[in-house]
Amino acid sequence: MASVGIRDVRKSFGATPIIHGVNIDIQDGEFVILVGPSGCGKSTLLRMIAGLENITAGDIMIGDRVVNNVPPKERDIAMVFQNYALYPHMTVADNMAFSMKLRGAPKDEIKTRVDKAAKILSLSPLLERYPRQLSGGQRQRVAMGRAIVRDPQVFLFDEPLSNLDAKLRVQMRTEIKELHQRLKTTTVYVTHDQIEAMTMADKIVVMHDGIVEQIGAPLELYDRPANLFVAGFIGSPAMNFIKGKIDGSGFHAESGFNLPIAGAPAGSSGKSAVYGLRPEAIRLDGAGLEARVHVVEPMGSETQVVADIGGQNITCVFRERIQAKPGEVIRVSPDAKLTHLFDGDSGKRMAA
Repeated sequence: MASVGIRDVRKSFGATPIIHGVNIDIQDGEFVILVGPSGCGKSTLLRMIAGLENITAGDIMIGDRVVNNVPPKERDIAMVFQNYALYPHMTVADNMAFSMKLRGAPKDEIKTRVDKAAKILSLSPLLERYPRQLSGGQRQRVAMGRAIVRDPQVFLFDEPLSNLDAKLRVQMRTEIKELHQRLKTTTVYVTHDQIEAMTMADKIVVMHDGIVEQIGAPLELYDRPANLFVAGFIGSPAMNFIKGKIDGSGFHAESGFNLPIAGAPAGSSGKSAVYGLRPEAIRLDGAGLEARVHVVEPMGSETQVVADIGGQNITCVFRERIQAKPGEVIRVSPDAKLTHLFDGDSGKRMAA
C-alpha cells in the first residue's frame, strides 16, 4: 500500500486546458472518491495517476516516488474499468490470472492468489465460466478480482457501477466498501453519482471545470459546503436556493417573504446573498409560510413535496405521511439551525 500525492497537476489537450493546478493528498489505505459532473476532469485525472494520460505540468507521486515518466505497468497500480475489459475467450480464472502470467509468476502462486480473490468475491463456483455466461454484477466482480490478484499499492476505479441496474449498484457499493475495509488498500474511485460518493468514501474530492471545489469527509461536505456548486451537487434531493439579502437577523427573499437564519455574518446586513435550505430541513408548521403544493412523491419511508412559496419552487422531504394534493396549501417552516448562507456575488459560503 502507498499514499498518492497530486501536486499542482495540469493537463491540456493542445491549447485547451482541462485540469487547472490540482492538489490532492491521499493517505495510505484511504478510500478517496473523485466526483463531479461530466467533463469536470475526474476521469482524466484518474488516467494520469494510472499513467494512461501524460501530465502537462506538476507531479504525481505514489509513495515516495514521482511517477510522471514511469510506465503504467511499473506503477504498481490496478485499474477497474467501466466496461469491465474482460477477455471473452478466457475463463474467469484465466482472466483473473492473466496479469500474473504476463509477469511470469509461478503457477502455484497464481493459483493461490486467484483462489483467495475468488473466495473474497464469492466467485469460486464461477472460475470455469466465460464472461458471456456471467451477469453484469458477476463480471464486475471478476474485474475486481483481477485487480486484487495483482496485490497492488493502489486500486483505481473508473465509474465501475454505471453499467449496472439500480438494485445491483446498491449491492455492489456495499461489496466494494466491504472489500476496502478488508484489504485496506489505497483506493481512488471516480464517479458522477454523489450518492456513491457519500456512501462509500473516506474523503470526497468535488471537481468542476478542471478545478477542485472542495475536499473533505462526506458529512463535512454535506453540512458545510464551501460554495454554491458543492451545496447543489452534494445531497439528493438537491439543496433549495433562494436569492435575496440579509436583513438584520433574518433573510428577505426577492419574492417578498422572510426566512429565519441561525446568525447573520458580521457586517452582512443588506448584503446580497443566497439562502440554502436542504429539503429535509423543512418541517410542517401550522404557523409557518404558506406553500402551494405542485407535486407529491410518496417514497414509503418519506414523502417528497414540490411546493410554491411566494413564487419560489421549494422541494421538501417529510418523514411523516402527508395527505396533501396538488393545488392545496400547506404551511411549512425551515429549521434555522440547518440553513446555509452564500455570498450573492462570489457564491462562497458565508461564516456566521
